[in-house]
Amino acid sequence: MRIGITCYPTYGGSGIVATELGMELAQRGHEIHFVSYDNPIRLDPDTPNVYYHEVDVATYPLFRYPPYSLALASRMAEVAERYRLDLLHVHYAIPHSVSALLAQEMTTSRRLPFITTLHGTDITLVGADRSYFLITKFSIERSDGITTISEYMRRRTVDFFGVQQPIQVIHNFVNCSLYRPNEEARSRGKKRILHISNFRPVKRVLDCVYALAKVREHVDAELIMAGDGPDRGSAERLARELGLDGHIRFLGKQDHMERLIPRMHALHLPSELEAFGLAALEAMACGVPPVATRAGGVPDLITHGVDGFTEPVGNIEAQAARLTELLSDDDLHARIAAAARNTAQTRFCTDLIIPQYEAYYEQVCNDSGTRRFQAVST
Repeated sequence: MRIGITCYPTYGGSGIVATELGMELAQRGHEIHFVSYDNPIRLDPDTPNVYYHEVDVATYPLFRYPPYSLALASRMAEVAERYRLDLLHVHYAIPHSVSALLAQEMTTSRRLPFITTLHGTDITLVGADRSYFLITKFSIERSDGITTISEYMRRRTVDFFGVQQPIQVIHNFVNCSLYRPNEEARSRGKKRILHISNFRPVKRVLDCVYALAKVREHVDAELIMAGDGPDRGSAERLARELGLDGHIRFLGKQDHMERLIPRMHALHLPSELEAFGLAALEAMACGVPPVATRAGGVPDLITHGVDGFTEPVGNIEAQAARLTELLSDDDLHARIAAAARNTAQTRFCTDLIIPQYEAYYEQVCNDSGTRRFQAVST
C-alpha cells in the first residue's frame, strides 16, 4: 500500500509512534510518505520505501498566525495525487484530522480515506479546551477510521465526545530486536534510574528529583534525565537546592534510546496521566523494570508486582520505596526484569502489532465509503 503519515515531528510519544510505525511498514514493503513541517525526530532517511514531504507555511502581514492546517491540507492533497496514495493516517487529532478531511475533499480523482489515531493529550487537554472541542469532535467523527493506543483512551473518547463510531484499540509497540537487554552495559558504574519525557507539567519531573533524594538514603544511585521541555529548568534548580546536582545528569533529547535504556537499572515514570506509557514499554523490552503511576492507560501495559510497579500519582514515598527495592534486591530486580522483557515480547512486539494496522488499513480501504465500519478483532 501507499500510505501518507502525518504527525508532530517533535520529541513526544505520538510523533515517535507514528515514525516508528512508518518505518516498520516500509520494511514490510509498503510505500510510506511522511507529510509534516519538519523531519520526524526518529525518522531514518536511509530506510527504503520512506519519503518525506515538507510543509512550507508562508507568512504574510495579513496573517497574525500562519495557517499551518491549510498548508498541510494542500500538501497532503498534492502528495496524495502525485503518488496515488491509498490512504492518509494522521496522528493527533488537531489539526491533522481537519487537514486530512480537507485533503480528502480536494482529491477528486478517487476516494482517499483517512484514519485518525488518538494519542492522549489531543483528547484530554487540547480537545477538552472549549475552543477546540467542537472541531475535535467533528474531525474524529468524519474520520474513515479511528484508532487509539489504550482501552482507557477509547473509553475517554467515547465518554467525553460521545463518539458513536467504533474505535479500534491498537496498542503501542516496540521492536524487541532493537530494544533488548545488555547486562554487560548495566553492570558498570553505580545504580542508574532513568526518566524519559518531554518535561511538561503532566510528566511531574520534579517528583523524579524528590524520589532520588529518598532513594539515595539507602542506595548510591544517580538519575538520568532524557528529554527536554518547559520544566527542565525547575528540575535543575531543585536538584541544586537538594544537593543532588552531582547525582543527576540532564542529557537533553536523545535519538537512540535503544543504546541508552539498556544501561539503566530502573525507569521512573511519575506522570499525572499517561495514555499508554511508551517509555515504559521500551524500558521493559530492555529488561529495565518500570516504576510508574497508576494513571490512564498504564494498567494496559504494567501488571503491578509482576513486570513493574504502579503507585498513586504524587505518592513520592511509595514510588521511591519501589525504586529502592529494585536497586537493592538483586533477586527481585532479576525477576521483574525478566517478566518485563517477556511482556514486551509476547504482547507488544512489532510483529504482533503492525499486522493489526495492516488489517485495519485494508478494512478501511475496502469499505464502501459509509464511514461506518466494524472494528477488526485484536
